Parts: sequence; structure tokens; C-alpha cells
Amino acid sequence: MKKVVALIMLCAALCAARAQVAGMSTLSVLDMPLSARAAGLGFDYLAVGANDVSLCLGNPSLISESVSGQVALGYVNMFGMANFGSVAYGQHFKHAGSFAFGLQYASYGRFEGYNEYDQPTGSFQAADYVLTIGWGRRVGEHVYIGAALKPVLSHYESYTAFALGIDLAGTYLSADSAFCATVMGRNIGAQIATFDGHVERLPFELSVAGSYRLQDAPFRLMFALTELQRWNLAYEDPLNPTSVRDPFTGEVTKQSDVARILDNAGRHVNVGIEMTLGRALFLRLGYSYRQMVEMKAADRFNTSGFSFGIGLRVKGFELSYARNNYHLSQAPNFISVIFGF
Repeated sequence: MKKVVALIMLCAALCAARAQVAGMSTLSVLDMPLSARAAGLGFDYLAVGANDVSLCLGNPSLISESVSGQVALGYVNMFGMANFGSVAYGQHFKHAGSFAFGLQYASYGRFEGYNEYDQPTGSFQAADYVLTIGWGRRVGEHVYIGAALKPVLSHYESYTAFALGIDLAGTYLSADSAFCATVMGRNIGAQIATFDGHVERLPFELSVAGSYRLQDAPFRLMFALTELQRWNLAYEDPLNPTSVRDPFTGEVTKQSDVARILDNAGRHVNVGIEMTLGRALFLRLGYSYRQMVEMKAADRFNTSGFSFGIGLRVKGFELSYARNNYHLSQAPNFISVIFGF
């Protein structure tokens, strides 16, 4: 485990040197949750000891023989004409180990093209495609490791780009599966073929996620510490600035140092809870402070930053639905179906 953590920290140091503020990296499709279960909790990936192949693509250290033969299908109706979809399959090989294979697409819709003279050039589409090949294995009584190779193809009108990313993860799972924690370096890599010769970085992230099921309680608590490679995640909204000048006195009111530190710390934390009702029904609720402050409406209350979901599991078949309130006007719907052969 120490070697795994050291390798991830080394990759973090290399990528953090190029870190930029949020929104300045390319291929944000790599940050899209592949599981409705994770989306309902507001997480990009989960640290749980569950036999769920849809979670393995987000966290390759969860890949094990238990997901062999499982198939997961996912669909997300995003903003406007955008649609996301994914398919995943797990397979264990006697000598090679356990693998998870996935294909993810992000279609941003059809657009009408025009040249510099405002003459129509016909319609075109824009889309990203991500292939995932993940591998995982157990290396100790409670320690698991995993890695995923993610080639990414982007095709926008007549422009094409290609990138290669890697995820590295290590997970600790207690003997009773009550506590689970994962440290991960996600999206390590860069573009290989670019749109215009300018190489853009992938949305690298170093993060820690965990979960804990209370004894004799029908729920599991979830937490995540995100973007650990960068402390300052604050975004100064010009329409809602943190510093305000009084128009009459000229006095400037600034956010205090304590408030600024607490605000930045809160942007790194996600929390969630998954409740079990009987053996087949699951309710999920998540909260992201960062999403709330970045997407809130200045003049009215809204539920940006909150997410919720529901899951139904019956005899090897699981159906999950989630809704994530990104913004007052838009809340994508996530649907996942998991079944085994």
C-alpha cells in the first residue's frame, strides 16, 4: 500500500505543477460519474465494498472476481441536446486477473455550421468517446490496488483530437466491510493529437474517498476530499463578488481571512448518505458545497449542490436513478441498470 500511495503522490506532484483553475482543463467528460449510484451521492467515484461493475470504471481498485460476468448500462440526459451513455463489463481471467471494460460517449448534439461570411456550411455533430480498460487485484488481507487506461477520442465537426489518461487507485477495506477508503490519482495524462497544435491538460485530480456503515444502522455515510493537488478552488464571480465597494463612502468590504479559509476548505469536501430500506430498496442523498457556491443564484434560493437517488436490487438485477441539481434551471437525470450472466 505504501508503494501505491507513493506512486500516486509522485504523479500528483508532476501534474499539480501544471494545475490551473477549475474550467481550464479539457475533456471534462472524464469527470462525469459513470454510475447513477455515485451521482445520487454527488460523487465522481465511490469507496465501498460492493460487487458493482458500474463503480469499477470510476474506481479500478474495486475490480475483483466478484464482478465477473456483470454488465452495466448507463444513460444521462444532460443540458439541451447533450446526452451521455456508458456500458461496462467485468471479467476474471484465471492467470491475468480481474478486468473491467467500458465504453463511454458524450454527444453534445447537432449544430448548424456557418463560415466567416455567415453562409451555412451544413450541420455537424460534436462528441467525445472514452474507452476504459481497468485491472484490479488484492495485494493484502485488506488492501486492493487497481489501474485503468483510458484512451479518449474527441470529434467536433471536422476537428479530431486524441488523449490518453490513466487512473491509479489503492483501497483499504475492513474485514467486516463496514469501513472502506480509497486514495486515487485520476486522469493522469495529456493530449497526444490536438485540435490546433496546442496541447491541453486532462482534468487531473488527486482525491480520497471513504465510507462507513454504522453497526446495526440501516445507512452508510460517505465522504470525499477532492482536488487535493490544489488548495485554492475559489472562483470570483464578477456578478457576485466577495469584495464590495460602498458607492457613497468608497469603503471596501472584504471577506475575512477565516471565512476565506473555511470557504476554500468546504470546496474540497463532499458528503453523502445511503440508506437501506429492507434488502432491496436504497435511498441516496449527497451534498457538494463547492457546487452550491459556484452554481447558486444570487437573488433566490435553490438546491444547487444537492443530489438524490433511489436504487432497487432484485436477484442479481439492479436499477438506479439519480438527479443532481447542478443549477436552478437544469438537473440531469442519471439511470443505471446492472445485471449478470
